[in-house]
Amino acid sequence: MKRIAIWIAAAAMSVTASAQTVVESKPLDNVYVGINGGVATKATGVKWLNNLNPNAGIRLGRWFTPVFGLAVEGNAYFSNKPYFSTKTFVRATNVSLLGTLNFTNLFGGYPGEPRAFEVVGLYGLGWGHLFRADHSLYEPTNRMTSKAAIDFTFNFGDQRQWQFYIEPSFNWALLGNNDQPGVQDTYKLTFSDQGPRYDVNNSAVQLNVGLLYKFRNSNGTHNFKIAGAYNNGEVDRLNGIINDLRAQLAQKPREVVKEVIKEVQVGGKEVRVENLVFVTFEQGKSLLTREAMAALNGVKPGAHVQVVGTASPEGSPELNQRLSQARADAVAAYLRDRGVVVDEAVGKGVQGNTSNRLAIVYVK
Repeated sequence: MKRIAIWIAAAAMSVTASAQTVVESKPLDNVYVGINGGVATKATGVKWLNNLNPNAGIRLGRWFTPVFGLAVEGNAYFSNKPYFSTKTFVRATNVSLLGTLNFTNLFGGYPGEPRAFEVVGLYGLGWGHLFRADHSLYEPTNRMTSKAAIDFTFNFGDQRQWQFYIEPSFNWALLGNNDQPGVQDTYKLTFSDQGPRYDVNNSAVQLNVGLLYKFRNSNGTHNFKIAGAYNNGEVDRLNGIINDLRAQLAQKPREVVKEVIKEVQVGGKEVRVENLVFVTFEQGKSLLTREAMAALNGVKPGAHVQVVGTASPEGSPELNQRLSQARADAVAAYLRDRGVVVDEAVGKGVQGNTSNRLAIVYVK
């Protein structure tokens, strides 16, 4: 127990873990631009994959967090199928303001950079404009629109700055009517005749593909960056203590060494801070991060270690005990896979009153 207490004390002085957060972004960070194109057709009243209407567009957006963002999109539609002819090259345009929701990061957490594959949802309202050469038709020239879509995205590039996506979507005309061509009487509905409503008979299905480029951010990358899991004020305080101890050490080496480094004989070896490896975890989780794996990779195969998992005060004692053991087991399993001999892996629950979401590895 004395040995465990020393490990915990060393951990408390060395690391202050916090919940996973991203570095605060500036107004022009996490901005992207892209192009897209595909085909659309009426949701009802037409033969499947018949009378396809090609379209092309651009999208400009910004992610405010790894989960939520906004985008503005404009598309032009070129074919009159399956509607009446407008006798213009571009039949219609639509501009939408879309909320974007990264389901992958929402449910899986943000790992520090985008995954190779992600699923993103989009929904919003827009304004459509119909170009007409023949103004005798009663079809409304402008109308409110709405779009709901799912993007199946693929991130690539040396910093995942490029994104290719496949997007099926539903697009509604909320005002006006879009009945079959050639029957002029059906176009008498106007804004005053029909209020906004979602009607499958006044909608289109669309399949587009797109390519986005994410601009470089102030943090030097093209994506969000995880903030360091340290309390800057605590780090500054500890640095001040260390500097004071160094000054004392220069004057009284023996006395200060005995106070700063608490020695315990374990199998003939000393337990020192430099013999410890600290691994931090996200709140409520026991999965190893990339940073944790990198720290554990410094333990040489064949070395004997002991692992202690801890938890922060949030939650019940039973939950924290299970979580601390799960963290110790996760570290032990990773080390064993690398050929390290794990003599013991134990969870100690909550140690202290700070957010010590840690596993501590003592390398013998």
